[in-house]
Parts: sequence; C-alpha cells; structure tokens
Amino acid sequence: MTRLGPVRALLLVSVALAAGRAPAFAQTSTAGWQNGFAIQTTNGDFRLSLGGLAQTDGRFSLDDPAPFVDTFALRKARLIFQGRIAKYFDFRITPDFGSGTPTVVDAYMDVRVAPAFRIRTGKDKTPVGLEVLQSDTTLFFPERSLASSLLPNRDIGVQAQGDLAGMKLSYAAGVFNGVTDGSSSIIDVDTNNAKDLAGRVVYQPFHRPTTPARGVNNLGLHFGSSFGHQTGALPSFRTSAGQTYFSYAGASADGDRVRLTPGIFYYLKRGGVFAEYVRVSQEITKGAVHDTFTNTGWDVTGVINLTGEEASSGIVTPQRPFDPATGDWGAVQLVGRYAELDVDADVFAQGLAATTASERARQATVGINWYPVQYVKYYLTYERTTFGGGAANRPPENAVIFRVQLAF
Repeated sequence: MTRLGPVRALLLVSVALAAGRAPAFAQTSTAGWQNGFAIQTTNGDFRLSLGGLAQTDGRFSLDDPAPFVDTFALRKARLIFQGRIAKYFDFRITPDFGSGTPTVVDAYMDVRVAPAFRIRTGKDKTPVGLEVLQSDTTLFFPERSLASSLLPNRDIGVQAQGDLAGMKLSYAAGVFNGVTDGSSSIIDVDTNNAKDLAGRVVYQPFHRPTTPARGVNNLGLHFGSSFGHQTGALPSFRTSAGQTYFSYAGASADGDRVRLTPGIFYYLKRGGVFAEYVRVSQEITKGAVHDTFTNTGWDVTGVINLTGEEASSGIVTPQRPFDPATGDWGAVQLVGRYAELDVDADVFAQGLAATTASERARQATVGINWYPVQYVKYYLTYERTTFGGGAANRPPENAVIFRVQLAF
C-alpha cells in the first residue's frame, strides 16, 4: 500500500467529502468560504478547512554604517489545515515554506471533553507569554517586542486547556520538551531527559461574551510561568531588524530555569493597550563558574484605530472595505511600543558574555497599519533601539520595517 503524505491525505479526504462518498460520514456535506475554504458535514461533526498566511518584508537601515543587511524577505509562507473528526477531535497542521527552510510550525490534536477541559497533544505555542500567544496574523508590529525574546515559542508536549466561570477565566497548562528563550522546537525531539512544566491563566473579571465591548468588559489580567531543569544551549538576543546584540561565550545551561510573566490588557472602543513583564532565572555553567543568573524585560504597547473600528487583539475588520470606485479605503491603525531587555550584570562580570555583547537594549517603535480588507494588511514601522553596558560600544539602530500580509 502506498503511504500518503499528510497534505495529500487531507486533500483526498476533502474530495471524498465533497463527492459525498466517504462511508464514515454517510451524510450530506457542504462547502464554502468561512474565513478560509471549508467543507463539512451538515451536523458539523466532520470538518476540514484550508487557510494560509504569507508575509513579505522589507527591512532597511537608516544608519551608516548599517548594522544589518537591507533586504526584502519572504518571512512566512504557510498553509493551514485544520478541522474536526468525529465531533470531539480537532486538529491543526501548519507547514511553513518561508525563510528558505521548510518546517512544520503547528501539528496538534485536541480532545474536547467540555468547554472547561480539553487535551492538546503535539506541537503548539508554549502557554506562557502574553504577546507570544497572540496570533502571528494579528500582531500590531512585524515582530514581537524585546521582552518576548525571553519567552519560549513553539514546543512539543501535552497540555490541558479550558474556559471557566462563564469564560471569565481561561487556563492552559502542560509538560513540554523545553526550548531556549525566544526560540521554537526545530528538530522536534528533545536533546535531554529533562522537561518543562508551563502554564498560564487569563482572568477577565467583567467579561460577558454576549455583551458588546464597552467599559471594562475587555479588561484582562494574565500570568504565565514555566519551570524546568535544562542543560545545553543558551539564547542569543536580536533586534526586530535582525541585529544580534547579545550572545553567550562558552557558557551553557546547567540546572533550573524559571520564567515568570505577569501582564495586563484593556481594549475600549477604538483604542487598546497591553503590557507585560518577564523575568527568567537560569543556572549557567562555564569552567569553574556555576551560578543562577536573571534576565528581565518588559514592554507596553498601545493601539488606536483611526477609522473607528473596535479595537481588540484580533484582526481588524474594516467598516468600509477597500473599493476605490466608491471612495472606500479600508481601516487605518496607529500603533506605538516601548520595550526593554536587561541581561544580568553578573553575566558580564563573570566572563560569560561574548566580547561584542551589550547588556541592555531599549526599543521604541511607532507604526501605521492599513487593512484594505479583513484578509490583507500592510505594516509600516520605524524602530529605534539603543544599547548600553557590556564590552561593546554599540551605536543605536534605526530601522524601517515594511510588511505585506495575506492571512485567511
């Protein structure tokens, strides 16, 4: 028997559903557009949808000499397969062909026992950071803040998720292989026997899902954390434009790693704000040195929709979608952010940092986003990052980042 690849198998299932010949379903199916191409049985027990994400960037330096190469880049090129099998089993598979290296970004399955409890197994975002857990398609800026460099991204594991108290409280917690700060699982197998415990809770005390957003309805508090005993590679830190400003030298992780990150968000009418603080403690070794070092970061982001749309952490749906014939041009959004990242001063005092490393980075970003329609977004941002401490006398970085995004 020929072994089918996952994409080909999904396509064959789609064809069988559309033809109404899949014996396991034995009922009429419907197909159409619902924020992506979808086909499902009439009762919704079986469903398959196809989405996509494409991002083309331009990153340009305003400095002389330039600290990074001016370039256009295919940042992301993803196909998103997701659906439902036998009513209670949901799945998502996301291959990415961007950045010149094909990889599987997401690959997980959920067992939905109840709204308050479901189990997810596979590769997904580690449930810790507030900004990291924001969808890649809904970011206010082309790249996440400096503070998010301290948090894990995608990893493989098992987690429980759910919504409680009338959706005022949501949680996610599980066990994962463990990845370094600011990174995702690449080879998708662990390099040691240790694992990370990770989780987060989001509390929206005044949230009413059936009530239009007003007052404190969209006020939320977030807390995430992870703990693990890890060995091996340590992270390096980069600016949004790609300049590496900190890396370790000859040091490695060797012991407990603890991450803590409280956050808050609030959206009211056309404006919103969120803030997050991150603290990471890690045991590190190099020669005779073996100690715990703590890096910290924080960020504040503000947004206002100039054309009057309701603000949220999701996609903006223009009140007047792009149609030049009628003089409609979509939605315009103004965004601003300030972020900091501080490496433990003892990392430098004990000779664990590279000779070119900076101890501190300060990031100020402003931008304007244009949504001609719900599925298309143009970003234009200016970002200034200053550096201090360490052995390197690094000049400020001034960068312009442009992005065109198609997401559905």
